[in-house]
Amino acid sequence: MSKIITVGREFGSGGREFGRRLAEELGFEYYDKEIITEIAKSTSLSENYVRQVVEHEPHRLYPITIGQTIPYVGDYAFQMEQSVYQAQRKILLEMAEKSDCVIVGRCADYVLRDLKPMRIFVYADMQSRVARCMARGDGDHPTTEKELIRQIKKIDKNRAKYYEYYTGQKWGAKENYDLCVNTTDTVIKDIVIHIAKML
Repeated sequence: MSKIITVGREFGSGGREFGRRLAEELGFEYYDKEIITEIAKSTSLSENYVRQVVEHEPHRLYPITIGQTIPYVGDYAFQMEQSVYQAQRKILLEMAEKSDCVIVGRCADYVLRDLKPMRIFVYADMQSRVARCMARGDGDHPTTEKELIRQIKKIDKNRAKYYEYYTGQKWGAKENYDLCVNTTDTVIKDIVIHIAKML
């Protein structure tokens, strides 16, 4: 059976770098944005559309007026989201079965739960996340620190809503992970070396 590591992360915590470096250190396959590409191929949807679906709060609990006036739009959005999620689930399972791997995001810890993955969650304090985003140019180029903080919170909120909708679990809750890694004021490549030795 393949060894599987899943990485959930707060935006700006360095979770993507953590996952990539961990995969390199262990000699595992690394999957992140490639998942979006594979979903797009399997559903014949654009990568941009798939990205929008998986990075935003699901269209559930429409106001009653929307359901009464334009039910088709609501139903269509819901159906497309479900199609994307099911494609994502299938692709994650295929990737996990192929080889040892590190998978970032995509509810992978839950989708692959029967395969007993090592579930890691990466987090950091807001100051460190802002500094990391500014240094790397992450996000949609907000012009002020205040705008960047607002964007970070919005992205995390969308991730939490998406995760909780499809898993029924609280995103980022320590009891849902095997290891929580605080990257505040740390060098990720140094942390990874130590963690890789533990696995």
